[in-house]
Amino acid sequence: MTARILVVDDVEPNVRLLEAKLTLEYYEVLTAGDGATALRIASDERPDIILLDVMMPGMDGFETCRRLKADPVTRHIPVVLVTALDGREDKIKGLEAGADDFVTKPIDDVILFARVRSLLRLKSVMDELREREESGRRLGVDTDGAGRLRGSGGRILIVDDNERQARKMIEHLAGEHRPTVESDPAAALIAARGPVDLMIVNVSSAEFDGLRFVAQTRSTEASRRTPILAVVDPADRPRLLKALELGVNDILPRPVDPEELEARTRTQIKRKRYADFLKEKLDYSLEMAVTDALTGLHNRRYMAGQLQGLMNRAGQGGEPVALLMMDLDHFKLVNDSFGHDAGDEVLREFAVRLATNVRAIDLPCRLGGEEFVVVMPGASLEDATHVADRIRRDVAAQPFPIMGGAEGLTITVSVGVAASTGLDDTPDALLKRADEGVYEAKARGRNQVIARAA
Repeated sequence: MTARILVVDDVEPNVRLLEAKLTLEYYEVLTAGDGATALRIASDERPDIILLDVMMPGMDGFETCRRLKADPVTRHIPVVLVTALDGREDKIKGLEAGADDFVTKPIDDVILFARVRSLLRLKSVMDELREREESGRRLGVDTDGAGRLRGSGGRILIVDDNERQARKMIEHLAGEHRPTVESDPAAALIAARGPVDLMIVNVSSAEFDGLRFVAQTRSTEASRRTPILAVVDPADRPRLLKALELGVNDILPRPVDPEELEARTRTQIKRKRYADFLKEKLDYSLEMAVTDALTGLHNRRYMAGQLQGLMNRAGQGGEPVALLMMDLDHFKLVNDSFGHDAGDEVLREFAVRLATNVRAIDLPCRLGGEEFVVVMPGASLEDATHVADRIRRDVAAQPFPIMGGAEGLTITVSVGVAASTGLDDTPDALLKRADEGVYEAKARGRNQVIARAA
């Protein structure tokens, strides 16, 4: 994949070294020795990627990045900041300035080219969307927003047997995404068939062969296009190179740096969503039509379509489908006592707790108001009841922060559980049984799980 890359650094030997490395990989290289020149070249030449050094006299890399991202002509160009090895604060400041990625000095060639290839793929789909939007505007079609698909709210499958490492990744990602962990590669392969936006795989795992897992996902149709972020020891060069050869999209060095984890995750999820957008010929309004804007979960329309397909397969002898119907207890009192903004905070927090307590293959949705549903492919009534009770306990265990964390409310949820029964079962009947379970849970005093068999 060839491209034009703008290298910005005030140290001439650094510029020449990067220029030589990139030219050997058949990239066309432009150079600038200061921020002002970089802004002019970026505006005139429209490079595909900008490699921008942080430490420059006059206008430093952060200010240059801010100006690039503020200009409509250049804001779509990916910017990679080049930071010092211990420049953790630089990374944070760079991300706040709008940088898309960063590499550290001394620059590792393998890591650099992995970053460049990853961002070039992202830019290629972004450019295609921008062209479609422009064509639509010329034809008088309202396509504004097609390029706004974000790299947040992603469904992330972490495949790792290192419990401590996986837990830390969950902690850093849970505020912005919906991560789940699988330590068993066989179970992870099954989970990867679901709507997963990104897999983070420990290819240095002690208990399973991470490289073999990557190879298996790339040979399976359902997971072939799912981006993979490989966690690997940078000193283990053969494994790092093999992971890239097998098709991982990017490398995350151990020990995992939180800011780097978040930046790489956003890049991969954004690329996946843009690519999916193009592949399925969706527009922005359709994307919003199936997503609940408040919680980031899917909405009733999306749930109905997915449930119908799963029920059809179940009725033809396929795997069963279970369903959880949930209603927050006394939610009206929250709105009446603290206002609708506090109610929205509760709903968003509930969505996070809900999504982190279901399987990667499950589909959590908001029906509307304080009502939520989880569609569970392949789950029995007993399995679904167990998950429902786990959700109920997690909701009641810790107060829900409201008013920006100034107050905490004790919230509980009533849950109805139902599972498909065979050929004559329908989505409406399944939803009705689960809804009846919710009513019974409310009648019994709330904060309960009721399973309703046919």
